[in-house]
This record gives sequence, C-alpha cells and structure tokens, in this order.
Amino acid sequence: MKKTVLREYAKLIVRCGANVQKGQEVMIYADLDQPEFVQLVVEEAYKAKAAKVMVEWNYQPLAKLHVRYQSLKTLGTVPEWQKARRQHMVDTVPCRIHIISEDPDGLKGMNMAKLAKSRQMTYPILKPYSDQLEGRQQWCIAAVPGKAWAKKVFPGERTSVAVEKLWQAIVSTSRVNEDSLKAWEAHNANLRKRCEYLNSLGIAELHYTADNGTDLTVGMIPEAMFCGGAEVSRQNIVFNPNIPTEECFVSPMRGKAEGIVYSTKPLCYQGQIIDKFYFRFEGGKVVEAKAEQGEELLNTLISMDEGAAYLGECALVPQESPINQSGLLFYNTLFDENAACHLAVGMGFADTIRDHHNKTLEECRKLGINDSMVHEDFMIGCDSMNIDAKTFDGKVVPIFRNGTWAF
Repeated sequence: MKKTVLREYAKLIVRCGANVQKGQEVMIYADLDQPEFVQLVVEEAYKAKAAKVMVEWNYQPLAKLHVRYQSLKTLGTVPEWQKARRQHMVDTVPCRIHIISEDPDGLKGMNMAKLAKSRQMTYPILKPYSDQLEGRQQWCIAAVPGKAWAKKVFPGERTSVAVEKLWQAIVSTSRVNEDSLKAWEAHNANLRKRCEYLNSLGIAELHYTADNGTDLTVGMIPEAMFCGGAEVSRQNIVFNPNIPTEECFVSPMRGKAEGIVYSTKPLCYQGQIIDKFYFRFEGGKVVEAKAEQGEELLNTLISMDEGAAYLGECALVPQESPINQSGLLFYNTLFDENAACHLAVGMGFADTIRDHHNKTLEECRKLGINDSMVHEDFMIGCDSMNIDAKTFDGKVVPIFRNGTWAF
C-alpha cells in the first residue's frame, strides 16, 4: 500500500476517529502485524499536539501461553500497579486508539472456560474505573491487515497478495481518499439524518422478520435515541468511535425481547469462530442458543454474567453498505457488523439516552440500559430482512424492506 495512502489513513484515525486534543495523552493498543503503520499513527498524534503517546502491544500466542501456564488465581488477580494505571486514566482521561489485526482463529485451542472465569474474577475490580470513564473518553477502533487474517479472507492468494488486497478493502470501506475528512463529514451527515427521522417516530418496538425464520420483537426505551457516526464526549469533543461505520443504532429496553433470531454471518469471538447459530428470547433473555460451529463458546458468552443473555444494541445497516457490496466476509466484527443489520448481547450504551450528559450512568441503567461485562455484536441482516416499527401512539411504520431502508 502506498505510503501516502497510509499517512492519510493514520491522519483519519487520529483527527476524525479519536480527534486527539492538544495536551491530551493517547493510548494505542495494537497487534504486532503492522508496526510501521502504528508508527505513523503515533507521529500523527504528536502532530495533533498530543502530550504523550503510549503503545501497548498485543500478541495472541502470548495470550494463549498466559492462560495455559498461569494459575486461575494469578489470572484473576488485579495487581496494584494495574489499579494505579486505571486510576491514572480516570484522572487524565486519555483518548484510546485500537488498531486491530488479529487472526480470527488465533486463540483456537485456548482453555476458554479458564479465561472466562478469570475475567469474571477481575471484572468487579476493574468495573468502577471503566464506569468513571463512561462517556468521557474519545476512542476509535480501526484495522490493519495481519498475515493470518488476510489469508483467512483471501485463502487462495499468496500471503503478500492477500495482505495487499486486505489493505485495499480496509482503506476503501473506510473512505480513505485524497480528502478523507471531508468524505467523513458527508457520511456523518447522512447517518445523522437517518437517525433524526427514526427518532422522530417515537418507536416503542422493532419487529424483525426474514425468510430464514427470524421473527423477533424488541422493546425500546422511551428516553432512548438512535445514534450513528460521530459521537460527542462529556467534554464536548466530537469523535468517530468506529472506522468504518455504516450503522444507526440504539440500546433497547432490557427485558423486552420475544422470539427467535438467526445469524447470517460468522461471529469471531475470543479468537474463535461461531457460525450458523440462533438465539431464542423470552422475557428479554436468551433461553436457547444453538450453533453448528462453536456452540459451547456461544453459551459461554451468554453466561459470562447476568446481563450477557440480554440485548444491549439494535443496529440498522442496509444491504447496500460498501462493506456488504465488497462481497467479502471479513471474519472481523468491526467490518462484518457494518455489512448487515445486527444485534448485540451484553452491555448497552448509556449515550443512547437523551440528555445522557446530564444523567449519571446509574440513572441511564435504571431507564433500561443493560449492564454486562461483555458486548458482542452478531449479524442478522439479509436480503429478505423486513423491519417494522410500532410507535408509542400505535402506528406501524416500515423501516426496512428486503434488506434496505424503507424510507
């Protein structure tokens, strides 16, 4: 990939994604696959007048070794220096940039039960820190190719060719061009108009149907609103948390979901693939989960805590999304979720509550926002997807027809 394109992409992530502010600290989390690109992002952050940029590297083989050889007690312990680090983040509010490239099968064979238990042990300790940062941070997730990931997406190509093709797919769907900031300004405006219309309806329920058997009704929170594209932090800083993004999303009412929904794309969770699965909901909770591949892992996911079996997000994405039109299955949720309508089990988003900046996190959760240690998107959109909105005044308004917007 040309260096000029990579520099433009790095600039997009820093300026439009995280929107790094003068004097702000920046935390970058990245895999080892593209250190040269991470260097470009660090440089762009400093050009944006960041006070300090820190990089934390991830490497899946090491993660497997840690889980294999550390005791559960050690894995589930949060040392004092980690608590001090989290407190530092609460005090200074650095922006976060996640540059992902992991192998979709990179954690295959890991003891997932041990990992899940260790996360359940550490979560109550770490949760107070993350709750204090809720809505205050800018953050951005973007992607670069990893060799194993590229070969998964383009299995018939030489590794070098696969990596280049994945680069092309990433920068294309991320709207990287000669004036990426202007392109994202127009894209955000379009998503904002979609959300404004949806929010004008007063939606009480969404009813999903498709010819694969999906028939699901999800209740909405009266105070909730659809969001999409750019967001605004409590410090009044505009940022784009996902590059790319094509969704208009809302957090539904915890406890209000009835029916069955079928996945339409594989889900990559904890470095493993879950495929051809469905959830059946009663009283808002998953009461049955079946999968042709990864069923044990799927049930581990919805058992992580009480909130993991409830919905945290409903997202609308038309079939003409550039990511869907690429014809590629990315095996990466950042991209695949933006190719199709999707739901998420687990944590809901407090910033989908109207006037959330003037409410506490607890107040938002009391209104119906689900709380959980997990948030996992799964794709349900297809060419036959129809979605109707039932409004609080009793009207039925078509939202999606045959996989795309009905308005």
